Amino acid sequence: MSRIVGIDLGTTNSLVAYMDGDQPRVIPNAEGRVIVPSIVSFIETGYVVGDPAKDQLITNAERTVYSIKRFMGRGLQDLRHELQYFPYTLAEQNGVVTVQIGSNEFTPPEISAMILKELKKRAEAFLGEEVTQAVITVPAYFNDAQRQATKDAGRIAGLHVARIVNEPTAASLAYGLQGKQQGLVAVYDLGGGTFDISILKLKEGIFEVLATNGNTHLGGDDFDRRVVQLIAREIQEQFALDVTQHIDLIQTMRVAAEAAKCELTSHETTTITLLLPEDKGTYSRQLQRSEFEALIKELVTDTVVRCHFALSDAGLSASDIDDVVMVGGSTRTPLVRQMVEKAFKRGPHTNINPDEVVALGAAVQGGILAGGVQDMLLLDVTPLSLGIEGLGGTINPLIRRNTTIPTQAKEVYTTSADNQTAVVIHILQGERELAKDNRSLAKFNLPLPPASAGMPRIEVNFMIDANGILNVGARDLQTGQSQSIEVKPSYGLTDDAVEGMIQDSIKFAEADIAERLAIEARNEMDALEISTVKILEEEKGVLEESERNQIVEALKNLRQTREQSDYRVLRKAIDQLNTATKHLAEVAMDHQLKAALQNKKVSEIVS
Repeated sequence: MSRIVGIDLGTTNSLVAYMDGDQPRVIPNAEGRVIVPSIVSFIETGYVVGDPAKDQLITNAERTVYSIKRFMGRGLQDLRHELQYFPYTLAEQNGVVTVQIGSNEFTPPEISAMILKELKKRAEAFLGEEVTQAVITVPAYFNDAQRQATKDAGRIAGLHVARIVNEPTAASLAYGLQGKQQGLVAVYDLGGGTFDISILKLKEGIFEVLATNGNTHLGGDDFDRRVVQLIAREIQEQFALDVTQHIDLIQTMRVAAEAAKCELTSHETTTITLLLPEDKGTYSRQLQRSEFEALIKELVTDTVVRCHFALSDAGLSASDIDDVVMVGGSTRTPLVRQMVEKAFKRGPHTNINPDEVVALGAAVQGGILAGGVQDMLLLDVTPLSLGIEGLGGTINPLIRRNTTIPTQAKEVYTTSADNQTAVVIHILQGERELAKDNRSLAKFNLPLPPASAGMPRIEVNFMIDANGILNVGARDLQTGQSQSIEVKPSYGLTDDAVEGMIQDSIKFAEADIAERLAIEARNEMDALEISTVKILEEEKGVLEESERNQIVEALKNLRQTREQSDYRVLRKAIDQLNTATKHLAEVAMDHQLKAALQNKKVSEIVS
């Protein structure tokens, strides 16, 4: 196979790497710099990417786009609390965020493709050959829409995306290649805009992801923002100046905040100095590391909490972990390293450059796919459960969260009403018991020939490929008619919806299960009522009057009880009717057997 490069498409910085024999290496530019800032600036002659674009952040703020990864697969509603921090103009088309530059609009995949083209050009110049295939990394907690948006960006850039790989998993490949470690590893990945924690099992070249957790909207950018907010408050108090009215000043503040954060990595204090507009003078203050840590402690604590969630999902405790690997430039922050060490009760590994490790791992995965790396296997997982809506609004999971991918699951369903001409396949993602509390991914109809309830056999097939993209098919086993869909869910899922799914499933578990049991009981009541009324009509004159009255009374109680919310009351009504109809069911079964035997004799005589 042709060469497959590895690309870390980051929020703040991006890199491209390749396999040099059995070692992954990051590709530098002509000046030897390996990092490409994930920034695109639109100028009169077109656009520039990377360091030239970074130089435009202050002088060309409204036409310079950064942190585009935050917008992948998202809608404006998701970003409403932070729009003021972006000097460029954001709009929305069909639920998809767009960036407005003059009279033109660009989607996040289009902007990301410009960064990917720069990485592609760099790789081709360095390797002296055309590069057409890449492995691109994404945060483990990227949902289907965000993964699909990343694949779209690759396609626009002229790259065949051979695989989408979770960033922590890619990091584990780079780490495992160099260290040949065996055991349980926690990969703590804190980048510019996202956080992931993955628990992996390493053994004899096999990297198995046991559990993941994370926050797709927490990273070093948010550390910077806390400093910017502090500066903005102080400028307002000291100089009566509203910084939100000055786009260039906001950008200057952001750049100064980032520089202060980096300075405090190795120093206890730093100085921030800003020349203010409107002849307001100069803002200057010293920022202590302790002050900075107080500003960001809540954010770092959030990451530690998610580490514990991941450990719980893997059925492990912190003491079970053999090694902790740090990934992402934001892990250089001393407070981060201290809190991670405290959480896992061991010092984290920091021997691999945290900026490069994801790209190196992506290159290893590219080597595996191209056949150049023979002694490794990567097993990834899906972060949230997937299923379809069942009768009464329940969810029937087909693929549980943390299932190793690629994977496939099939279930056979039937109809609940006579003469249905179609069934709706409603695909859901999440951990709650009811469809309404989970994320809707897609819907499609499967036509059916009219038949009695319970007669059709509908096979639903879920298949997740190695990129984490879901394909769903439904087939009528009697007619062979089928429908399928590649799930490209609607953009614009809120962070609270994604990141709160697992916590909500725990918080509401008891109430959810009780409601599900009630719905299932009502479904059973409906089916039982229909069959009982039908048999009563068919078996007239068979039962004694007292027995018939007992069944009618039980039916009446069933109907009156149906809207009760306590599933135990519903089950009691079902049991009462089942007891009352026991003899009736035996009579009906006896008649059916006699009819079947009679039909068999007639068939034998005819033949």
